[in-house]
Amino acid sequence: MARVVIRNLNKSYNEVHAVKGVNLEIRDREFMVLVGPSGCGKTTTLRMVAGLESITSGDIVIGETVVNELPPMDRDIAMVFQNYALYPHMSVYDNMAFGLKMRKFARPEIDRRVREAADILGIENLLNRKPRQLSGGQRQRVALGRAIVRHPQVFLFDEPLSNLDAKLRVQMRVELKKIHDRLGTTAIYVTHDQIEAMTLGDRVVVMKDGVVQQVGEPLDLYNEPANRFVAGFLGSPAMNFATVALTDVAGATHALGEGLQLALPPQIGERLRSHIGQQVTLGIRPEDLRVESGEAANGLSFGAVVEVVERLGSEILLDVKVGSGTMVAAVEPTVQAKVRDHLRLALNPERLHFFDCRSEAAI
Repeated sequence: MARVVIRNLNKSYNEVHAVKGVNLEIRDREFMVLVGPSGCGKTTTLRMVAGLESITSGDIVIGETVVNELPPMDRDIAMVFQNYALYPHMSVYDNMAFGLKMRKFARPEIDRRVREAADILGIENLLNRKPRQLSGGQRQRVALGRAIVRHPQVFLFDEPLSNLDAKLRVQMRVELKKIHDRLGTTAIYVTHDQIEAMTLGDRVVVMKDGVVQQVGEPLDLYNEPANRFVAGFLGSPAMNFATVALTDVAGATHALGEGLQLALPPQIGERLRSHIGQQVTLGIRPEDLRVESGEAANGLSFGAVVEVVERLGSEILLDVKVGSGTMVAAVEPTVQAKVRDHLRLALNPERLHFFDCRSEAAI
């Protein structure tokens, strides 16, 4: 196995700077996920690691080798694509064996590797079928099998689950994690789906506009986002944001916004002292709001009007009007709430986030 080091990687297409100074180290045997919205540069970065895109500047190191000038076949990587890329006229066995045949492996070794990969993926009974006879999930397993038989140093995944239905995506996420744990191979996985990123990645790279916004373990990014973009991108439903002015009232810090008058706890107020008299962005996740039966004693509650009630079984999502803005609260399924109800929502003081209005960096 091998680590992958990306140093000051850049990619430009004429006037478009698609990837801007990316620096990453993917550790040996690590499952690293690149996530971000469409056009953020994640797939371009992956394709440069694979050798499918040229590098404008920077270095890519796989193991101990700088691979900038190496063709894809010499990089000891295997890539799994979004569209499976199977040969329709070949059987499953031949699709999985094709790359090994091209590299002149002995027939017994090819057979051993194909059957070993088929066993790992649970597709032993499909080896004689053609791709058109397979379901989407089965085709994706074959594409994985074709990569596994290579015994590469690094697996590269380019949104491999995006063509599957929701139930199958969940199942394949679990299977991918099991396969990675079993094989122990370094993996780089690209997705636009933040749930895939959070559930699959040992570490997650969040990208926007070609720039790495934050790198870390999934829960670290979720609980301590570096900026407003990361905070809003990770989490479903997304984090609520509101612009508030910070004021000093008798030595205590208050956050005042449209529909909000919050007396902040001393430990939070101390952190925000340098921003007194300024506007900042308050962030609170839907699951950190709860319905209050009366006025909250700690001053961390506000009035809201229910606009939409979404009953999901395990929780209820309340879309509420706060001043002229809106928020979403994820509350207990026992909460009785109807459209146009007036209620009070209390915030968890330990889960408040604040961001600079100009730089959008976390405070």
